[in-house]
Amino acid sequence: MTERMTKPTITLAFSGGLDTSFCAAWLQQEKDADVVTCCVDTGGFGGPEELAAIEDRALSLGAREHRTVDARRDVYDRFVSYIVKGNVLRGGVYPVSVAAERTAQAEAVVRVAREVGATGVAHGSTGAGNDQVRFDVALATLAPDLAIHAPIRELAWSREEESAWLRAHGFPVDDKVVGYSFNEGLFGTTIGGRETHDGWAMPPESAYQITCSVADAQDEPEEVVIGFERGLPVSLDGEAMDGVTLVGALNAKCKPHGVGRGVHVGDTILGVKGRIAFEAPAPLVLITAHRELQKLVATKWQAQTVEQAGSTYGMLLHEGLYYDPAMRDLEALLDSANTRVTGDVRVRLHKGGHVVTGVRSPHSLLGKGATYGEGALGWDGAEAAGFSKIHGMQAVLAAQVGHTEETAS
Repeated sequence: MTERMTKPTITLAFSGGLDTSFCAAWLQQEKDADVVTCCVDTGGFGGPEELAAIEDRALSLGAREHRTVDARRDVYDRFVSYIVKGNVLRGGVYPVSVAAERTAQAEAVVRVAREVGATGVAHGSTGAGNDQVRFDVALATLAPDLAIHAPIRELAWSREEESAWLRAHGFPVDDKVVGYSFNEGLFGTTIGGRETHDGWAMPPESAYQITCSVADAQDEPEEVVIGFERGLPVSLDGEAMDGVTLVGALNAKCKPHGVGRGVHVGDTILGVKGRIAFEAPAPLVLITAHRELQKLVATKWQAQTVEQAGSTYGMLLHEGLYYDPAMRDLEALLDSANTRVTGDVRVRLHKGGHVVTGVRSPHSLLGKGATYGEGALGWDGAEAAGFSKIHGMQAVLAAQVGHTEETAS
């Protein structure tokens, strides 16, 4: 009597979108595998109803089992907190929204894979983007014994080809998801596809989910006050909130003012240029507010060190290198540098813009010992003149040497 062969089990990172829907069905049919889908909630879903719809989608595609993992707190505590503390804006504009989530998602997928006895893990990344590297590096670090499957990368299929395959096999496809890829999370949403591949074009209004357009923004400005403790936001307009709740509440405040949209062109991990549109109202406001508060309480060299450390932290996170020991070193530095970043920041929201209109802290260095431009309390005029003479001495000497050499020639 022939023993029945057991199908391999593959745990798939599942969002319910086109790419992961295709993977769920394709892995079953082409790899003859049982698929356990894992939806990791990193803050981009609309609530229990949407998560339930994603589970229904997975089961309708033939998944053996579906798991939902709430990783919002984990994403905030381990990733978002350091993006804020380090004032991380990649290219000066983008708060690395997606990279902040991929490691947490990979970790959850591996945990589920262990629980269900999977022999492999899978993700829906293409062969062209950053996410494939982030997932691959995290999965290989956490579970080197598990095979990694990336069907779309292996096939090199377009979104149109994925859609056609699903329809041909009897699975419905929402036309909206064919043209664009949306990555929604706690710290922002990115939009890729169609116009983002053209440096001169912009996605249509219908592609945006979180913010209203500047044209539709309300006429009256609104001011919000964000309270910080040790570098992290703890209150909004005087109401104490945990970080996850505060991000959501601040997004809601920004929405009617059209605050939070942007476009980022940058270097991908693979070495080519990439372009995305994004919506990140709360991240942009929080980072702007934090930077101003930090400048108020930090020394010049502290502030400069934080900018350097934050830039490096953001680069390594963006490139999927969260597990490099250098990241723990950078986190320790950012924790230390934010010890005194406590106080309140007032921000005005108006017609797509956000401006800091006030900042205060018990650790403020403003006005301590001198008032800039008005009068000196820590030195007299002669001391100031002597300082200026010494401070510029090298430049003066260099200019003199240059003049002598030119005359001699």
